[in-house]
Amino acid sequence: MPLAFRALMSAGLMLACVCPASASAILTVRPMFPPDNVWNVAIDALPVDTNSAAYITTIGAAKTMHADFGTVYNGAPNGIPFIVVPGSQPGVAVSFDYADESDPGPYPVPPDAPIEGGPASSGDRHVLIVDRDGGKLYELYAAYPNPDGSWHAGSGAIFDLNGNALRPAGWTSADAAGLPILPGLVRYEEVVAGEIPHALRFTAPQTRNTFIWPARHKASSLTGTSYPPMGQRFRLKASVDISSFGPNVQVILRALKKYGMFLADNGSSWFLSGAPDPRWDDNELHQLGRLTGDDFEAVDESALMADPDSGRVSTTAPARLASEVQVLEFRRDPDDYFLSVDRDEIAALDAGSIPGWARTGEAFFAYAADTAIGPNLSPVCRFFGRPGTGQHSHFFSAYADECAAVAAWSSDQWLLESANVFVVALPDAGDGSCTTGTVPVYRLYNNQPGAVDHRYTTSRAIQAQMIAAGWLAEGSGPAGVAMCAPAS
Repeated sequence: MPLAFRALMSAGLMLACVCPASASAILTVRPMFPPDNVWNVAIDALPVDTNSAAYITTIGAAKTMHADFGTVYNGAPNGIPFIVVPGSQPGVAVSFDYADESDPGPYPVPPDAPIEGGPASSGDRHVLIVDRDGGKLYELYAAYPNPDGSWHAGSGAIFDLNGNALRPAGWTSADAAGLPILPGLVRYEEVVAGEIPHALRFTAPQTRNTFIWPARHKASSLTGTSYPPMGQRFRLKASVDISSFGPNVQVILRALKKYGMFLADNGSSWFLSGAPDPRWDDNELHQLGRLTGDDFEAVDESALMADPDSGRVSTTAPARLASEVQVLEFRRDPDDYFLSVDRDEIAALDAGSIPGWARTGEAFFAYAADTAIGPNLSPVCRFFGRPGTGQHSHFFSAYADECAAVAAWSSDQWLLESANVFVVALPDAGDGSCTTGTVPVYRLYNNQPGAVDHRYTTSRAIQAQMIAAGWLAEGSGPAGVAMCAPAS
């Protein structure tokens, strides 16, 4: 449980368990592989593959993207479902058609495990299970239950979510590319939290008879170099304007620009995989159909490979670890504002687990807490005012001396929840200006008697409105700039 939740609980607020029935909510607190795994590394700065134009033409330059997930299709949940089980879930025997390329198990498949397409499906019938305690991912393809509780499947694979090991070279998984499926799905809880911090998964009709790292398996006899290999990574071009898309689709598109998507299976052109959820807005997801193959490009990520048998990226690769996060603003009447980048925390606030909070619609970007601190970058500390002292609000600062002063001099009033919730650039100490590529974030202080509230915004209009209501501008320069955020 994040420290903020403990602080809010101490204020006498009721807090429900941050473990909704939705399995994907649980996965917001379990990373898929380590941070330096190729699934979790941004590829927006990598070069375009030399065969990119040919690949796009082969898959379909005019073909539109399609969300191969949503609410319900043909009477069954639309997408590839998964289930999260405890470590105590009993394992069952699974027999395989491709036993020589499948992990023998047993697999902790519960009797009610969801099957892709539903129990009567004749499709791929994937079954995905996460052991939340053991950190293992179990995936089955063409899975059918037997009357005795065992299962039969076409193939199966077990992945250690805490490690970087790949399948043996040449082995399939529950996917044609020999990759895990679940890490590449669009999941509702990540989208509604404002960020998908990993690569996604898609299909193409024709592939080459080879695979490239981190894929492990081919599924074609075609030899032409115009056909993309399994494991080829693509990204949405940086030039594509996403401002007119719905807010949830924009989250998906930002991920496609930053992390891209792996070609993982043979199928329809530009079909993007995701997990079903009754909360999806299918009409909004259909907006993905406004994108065509021409909006994408293939990426050369060969420099990322440190070891062909590992998903860990090279420490000398010319790529950066996933670094940008969205900072969302919440408000609770009358003037209590709060910022969060924590997906678990955001999901709980959205669900009403902590009553009274709602998104304001305002947000800005920052760098993740694990970003290397370089010149002019500073971690942002977060304090919670102890309710017994009359504070009962949150305070953020990008200035190390201010963080240290509050922690040392006012520890009886302010609880330091984190010394690094996210990272920002600092403004010029004199005029408050921000460097190119960043935007100013203004800090305001409620100067009303008995108030200790602060608000942080990138909007000059909101700043002016708050000042007119009696709030004071705090920060560097005449505009009161507290930090500089990346202009993503």
